[in-house]
Amino acid sequence: MESLANTDEHRGTSWLQRVFYLYYDGFRGMTVGKTLWLIIGIKLVVFFVLIKWIFFPDFLNGVASTDEGKADYVREQLINR
Repeated sequence: MESLANTDEHRGTSWLQRVFYLYYDGFRGMTVGKTLWLIIGIKLVVFFVLIKWIFFPDFLNGVASTDEGKADYVREQLINR
């Protein structure tokens, strides 16, 4: 299988396009690797969603219900510290 990055139609293009076609050709030729990358992607999405949910709760919603109330709370905290 000939790589698209090595054909004459893609020669002389920008380095960004050459890098894109390098990865495009690599992923297109994979068989087992596609499944592994899919699993890695799903794990990363789940991991970051859980991390955000556990470590970064929406604290300001518990303090005030309006944007003005949230802004006042943040302003008070910045001034009083």
